[in-house]
Amino acid sequence: MTISPAKLSDPTVRAFVAAINAGDRAAFMATLAPGATMSDDGSDRDIHDWTEREVFSSRGRMDVQTESDGGHALVANFTNETWGEMRTAWRFTVDGGKISRFETGQA
Repeated sequence: MTISPAKLSDPTVRAFVAAINAGDRAAFMATLAPGATMSDDGSDRDIHDWTEREVFSSRGRMDVQTESDGGHALVANFTNETWGEMRTAWRFTVDGGKISRFETGQA
């Protein structure tokens, strides 16, 4: 069962997922703290290169299946035109209403 982004507990994570699903780069960037970092499958990546490749230019979409840790941990079916659909885990560090780090990888 999919959880609507509007029902996610943390407002910053909610905005992050909504921005990805809308393909809205500006809204996505607005969720990130200055100097935000990320990792994919345990390897740190350049957040701008990664999101352009994996999300925006390939029409990425998150269908959230579960949330935990006050909305800072998600399991989602992530789909893009490059890789198709994958079950992914996401963890967010939110400071002052902005995401300072997120980690994703296969679930």
